[in-house]
Amino acid sequence: MSDALFTRFGQEFPAGAVLFRENDPGDVMYVIQTGLVRISKRVGDDDKTLATLGPGEFVGEMAILNTKPRTATATVLEGPARCLVIDAQTLETMVKKNTEIALRLIKKLAKRLDAADTLIEILMHRDPKARVLLGLLRHAEAFGITEHEGIRVRVTAGEVASQVGVDPETAEDLFARLRRLRLIADAPDGSVVVFDLERLEDFIEFLEVPHRFGTP
Repeated sequence: MSDALFTRFGQEFPAGAVLFRENDPGDVMYVIQTGLVRISKRVGDDDKTLATLGPGEFVGEMAILNTKPRTATATVLEGPARCLVIDAQTLETMVKKNTEIALRLIKKLAKRLDAADTLIEILMHRDPKARVLLGLLRHAEAFGITEHEGIRVRVTAGEVASQVGVDPETAEDLFARLRRLRLIADAPDGSVVVFDLERLEDFIEFLEVPHRFGTP
């Protein structure tokens, strides 16, 4: 990120700051440069975490693209978060002048739509254990950060359980089992590292097709 760009569009937000709230009107989007931002949605009396986004991601774009109220709440989870704050007119100008920005935006939106479709498919799955594992896999593929050891995901067992409609105990037990099998590990910052997506997918298949592998 250039200093000139941050000087023009940048703002810093401390941990706990709310960038926007669900149902608020939206006139700007945020491009995250540093820090982590939690995206959550109110369901009944609970706030359900939809995603945790880090550097390189953007939030709030849908409200300025479709001029509708915010569909979720964005809160700085780890700060200070340095963000570029872009209004609708500026975004339109950027997209017109820079095809790379336009393509990046399209790819991100397509990825978000794919993640939403995947969550719907997961919720239709009958096996609660498979829903938890598929929920973790979804986070790794859609929101994970690739590092040397594997893919780092900012999500807890409880958050996955809430998203896929499973009791927290089932999710905690499965996460503990994944740790014992060295499929995941807890990182010092509270995130989870998925060592190998293919092995995780194999384990999901193992649960889904017990007659081929024996009862897990």
